Amino acid sequence: MKKLPARLEPLLFSLLLSGLMSLLVSGVATWHAVGLIDGFVGQWLSAWLGSWGVAFPAVMVVAPLVRRLVARLVRDEA
Repeated sequence: MKKLPARLEPLLFSLLLSGLMSLLVSGVATWHAVGLIDGFVGQWLSAWLGSWGVAFPAVMVVAPLVRRLVARLVRDEA
């Protein structure tokens, strides 16, 4: 399998993290809103695609800030 260049790592990280997190959160929110009804999966996927459109750019902005915050809060063990 051909690997992507390392310079794309932040983009791929953001894409995958936002996709998986928005999938899980939209699934739980849809389940709470409508229950396990006929057509649940279609409603879930519709909600997911919309939320992913918000989550992806949000992760692109927030992830570097969170990494810096974590670096300040974690002690170097060396």
